[in-house]
Amino acid sequence: MRYAYGVTSALLLAGSALTLVTGLPAGAQVAQNDQSQIQNVVPRAGAPASFADLTQQLQPAVVNISTRQRVKVPTNPFAGTPFGDLFGGQGGGAPQGGGGSTTREAQSLGSGFIISADGYVVTNNHVITADGQGEVESISITMPDGTEYPAKLVGRDAASDLAVLKITASKPFPFVKFGDSHKARVGDWVIAIGNPFGLGGTVTQGIISAVYRNTGTGSAYDRYLQTDASINRGNSGGPMFDMAGNVIGINNAIFSPTGGSVGIGFAIPAEIAAPIVEKLRNGQAIERGYLGVRISSLSEDLAASLGIPKNRGEFIQGVEPAQGAAKAGLQAGDVVLKVDGKDVTPEQTLSFIVANTAPGKRIPIDLIRNGQHLTVNAVVGKRPSEEELAKQTFDPDAQQDPDSFGKGDSQQAQGGSAIEKSLGMAVIPLTAQIARQLGAADGTNGVVVTAVDDSSDASAKGLQRGDIVLSANNRPVASPADLDAAIRTARTDGRGAVLLRVQRRGQPAVYIPVRLR
Repeated sequence: MRYAYGVTSALLLAGSALTLVTGLPAGAQVAQNDQSQIQNVVPRAGAPASFADLTQQLQPAVVNISTRQRVKVPTNPFAGTPFGDLFGGQGGGAPQGGGGSTTREAQSLGSGFIISADGYVVTNNHVITADGQGEVESISITMPDGTEYPAKLVGRDAASDLAVLKITASKPFPFVKFGDSHKARVGDWVIAIGNPFGLGGTVTQGIISAVYRNTGTGSAYDRYLQTDASINRGNSGGPMFDMAGNVIGINNAIFSPTGGSVGIGFAIPAEIAAPIVEKLRNGQAIERGYLGVRISSLSEDLAASLGIPKNRGEFIQGVEPAQGAAKAGLQAGDVVLKVDGKDVTPEQTLSFIVANTAPGKRIPIDLIRNGQHLTVNAVVGKRPSEEELAKQTFDPDAQQDPDSFGKGDSQQAQGGSAIEKSLGMAVIPLTAQIARQLGAADGTNGVVVTAVDDSSDASAKGLQRGDIVLSANNRPVASPADLDAAIRTARTDGRGAVLLRVQRRGQPAVYIPVRLR
């Protein structure tokens, strides 16, 4: 199970709109959620008098999943500390220290559910993926009656966090089916069955709190059913059932400032999961669309800096060379309103629309550029794997301190009073010497932030000493005077914020709206 803190997520372990049709192999027993039986135990209107009969039918198909892993650990007990040298290794904060490494055995626990009488099991990918630099040596599945089976990994998909396993026995397994999450409504009753805290089969109930909730992670599948049914550590991969006994979601994450359930849980909708599970089960490759853009949501401040209504589309922070977006002429600073005729909204993001578009398809993209409405046509590419994407964004210098720039430089902050009063930060011109110390490319023009007022919106937005401001309101900034002029123009135009394009050491430039004081 994953915890989501604000806009971030962490995996929780204890240690496109298609309905999946599951065939019934010869000799298989009647499904545990046989409709004729369930209709007799679930009232059509009002709250159920009890969930006991429904749970009795469904619980036999919900399983506990455990993995045995070998994880690499340093042999130096003081690795990563100033005392690492005492053992002949590197001290002073080296990530591994010296003395080599060894492997230790680790375990993880999660949940899953059987979707066919011949033993196909669905769970989350992070349940069966080793943590850190380890390898999963074995996967075991325990039935509610305590029977244990070795499991084979059939397929997994990191992007959607789904995996399919296979177990074998001489008799058919009880199983459940995917339902239609399209029909889910806020207020509908649901029950979740899983393995929280390694306690074994546990049932919780609640309602659907929201449909198609976007948690702000920006991933291609950031689209969940939200529920107040208690979901905790170890519930990962377990099913969320509707009152007809169908799986309408796969429990995946929670929002929690404490680590425990606070009534905000997230499940992958069945309409997303079912087609992916079917492909994994059949050994088919999962291909997704890809344009090659870095995007951010259109917040109130960002919209104010652009002079357009908020929550209309998404903002392009950058465009990757040689990818579909670049070939179509998309640019950093564009606001995308529609993709392939579909509105870009918080519930239907650009990433979701593109990921669910077949590679090779030519699609129209409606956008706003410098206040003008444009339409361009792009050919959707094939999305790289999550591992490849991670390598593209890896930055070996990310932990270096940018505060070391310009020591001994006699320059004083310029344009001081106006910029400091309006933005809450001080800047100096970017010289060739400072550019080299900050790792900026030759020929970079801009101004360097030397200080940020902690009480300012600039500080709240994450600006810090050492950042390079490249442009303001889409106009190049080569001096503090240019930035001051952009601020005055924004005030004249009645805008409440200024859109800054900011470069930080080792990272791609991003647009940040800063509210004027």
